[in-house]
Amino acid sequence: MARMTGSWLSGSGAALPDDGTEQSYPGERLGLPADGPGALSGLARRTAALAIDWVMSMGIAALIISITGIAQSMSTITLLVWFVLGVGAVTVFSFTPGQLIAGIQVARIDAQARVGFIRAVVRTFFLIFVFPAIISDQDGRGMHDRATGTAMLRGR
Repeated sequence: MARMTGSWLSGSGAALPDDGTEQSYPGERLGLPADGPGALSGLARRTAALAIDWVMSMGIAALIISITGIAQSMSTITLLVWFVLGVGAVTVFSFTPGQLIAGIQVARIDAQARVGFIRAVVRTFFLIFVFPAIISDQDGRGMHDRATGTAMLRGR
């Protein structure tokens, strides 16, 4: 029983590879540069991008409510707008408007292809619950990125 629980109760060190090597910077094992374009994005940029997207979604939700007269909760419509905006923008452009302003983008780490619709839906769905984004690995990638094989990279 100890081995079964040890994999998740042992902390972040339990997720290290078995070869025992340590990386000198986050993203080294993924083949990413240490700094500049293509490097893993920091928490501040990711948080700023999320805040920008959320405020933009609130504005669009307020516009929808005022035009249609829907007697629905503002927060519910904001969440729906944020979800649709996130999935659509990441599928087509690999970044949301907030991520564009923050200078970051979503990229697959397993191929040189676009993120795609399914990965964008799963990634955005996990972001709704906040905790998958807060819990990160030694590279600083959230669990939503690990689950979908993506990473937030600096674009500039």
